[in-house]
Amino acid sequence: MTSAELLLKQQRLLIRSTELRLQLGADLQRLQRPAAWVDQAKAGLNWLYQNPQWPAGVLALLLILKPGRALAWGGRLFWLWKSLPRLRRWRNTVMGYLAQR
Repeated sequence: MTSAELLLKQQRLLIRSTELRLQLGADLQRLQRPAAWVDQAKAGLNWLYQNPQWPAGVLALLLILKPGRALAWGGRLFWLWKSLPRLRRWRNTVMGYLAQR
């Protein structure tokens, strides 16, 4: 290849690189809103872990006002809480599988 051909190839690669960078920016813009929702959910869960007295107080109030409903929801929430480690293991397995591909 001559130096002119190499220069032309370099310019084409630079143009393609710029196009790909712009496309990636547009793709990331579409993910901004869902990522913000996930961040808010994580912040809410962190707050609940740091302030367990509030959910416990609400559950106690419901237990006093509506005992049947409170026990039903308490059982569901307990089941969910006990299922979280299993869900995390499943997520890690899936992520490990996807990382291998």
